[in-house]
Amino acid sequence: MTDSPRAENSPFGVDDANDVDDVTRALLTASRLLVAVSARSLAAAEDKVTLAQFRMLVVLATRGAAKLVVLAEALGVNPSTAMRMVDRLIAVGLADRRPNPENRRETILTVTPGGLRLVEEVTARRRTEIAAIAARIEPGQRAALVGALTAFNAAGGEPLVSDVEGQLFPLGWSDPSPRRNQEEA
Repeated sequence: MTDSPRAENSPFGVDDANDVDDVTRALLTASRLLVAVSARSLAAAEDKVTLAQFRMLVVLATRGAAKLVVLAEALGVNPSTAMRMVDRLIAVGLADRRPNPENRRETILTVTPGGLRLVEEVTARRRTEIAAIAARIEPGQRAALVGALTAFNAAGGEPLVSDVEGQLFPLGWSDPSPRRNQEEA
């Protein structure tokens, strides 16, 4: 911590707004809040999927059909772990496996309409709670937060979500069909 007046006014001791450590501390704190919001939004679906399985559904819903190896990479897990997760999702009707129309020797994984509905319901609950938190932030700070988080998301490679109410898919994507991400399938 520093002894500057700015540092005294900040809960994180910020005296250089561009300091990576200060940004990291602030984002870690925000991530705790967002994890709590995520857990609450998923609570109603806990009997259907785990948090990891839900993340897989979100990846399939937002990025489209994918080969197992691509899906495992997107989730940061090994292919055998991803296969077990897919098998569980298929067993409960939330995901599907089918031959790749581009190459019949390959299998692609997709989210089913039921899986998409689950993702949309959980996302809607999450959106409502996040909007309530954002409404408690001063308008000028909200604008700064949008800019900062947009830069953070871009640096992390996370696509932007559309402004359309209830719209799950990132900007520029219209549906979870296999043709959308042929390069990934």
